[in-house]
Amino acid sequence: MAAYRTVVVGTDGSDSSMAAVDRAASVAADSAATLVIGCAYYPADKEQVEKASDVLRDEAYQVVGSAPAEDTLRTARERAVKAGATDIETVPVVGEPVDSLRTIVKEHSADLLVVGNRGLNTLAGRILGSVPSEVARKTGVDVLIVHTT
Repeated sequence: MAAYRTVVVGTDGSDSSMAAVDRAASVAADSAATLVIGCAYYPADKEQVEKASDVLRDEAYQVVGSAPAEDTLRTARERAVKAGATDIETVPVVGEPVDSLRTIVKEHSADLLVVGNRGLNTLAGRILGSVPSEVARKTGVDVLIVHTT
């Protein structure tokens, strides 16, 4: 089997997604592949983010403005470098995670998508669908679902 050439990983800043970044960076390093780290977000101003954080508490990582998306990508890049990846691109995308990851995979001609398993085993995930299950069904490339929770 040929090594992967381009590995895409999605992060939302959560611990689970950062564990997926670590694994994706390791796979990319082992394959001498390009690592593309994507972060889907909807623009929000500081006041909206603070209000959402007060209400959502542990789930607040899901509400970010453009600066927090950049911060998330910067942190993910630093982790990827520590895990051994050398050829790294970061991509902030306005939109929801599944469509954003599919777009990134297509635009970068990726042959592997890495995601964490957060939401995969929850009731909401089973009823409404989760990012890992949706991308595995819709992306059309190999998907590595990393056990992160």
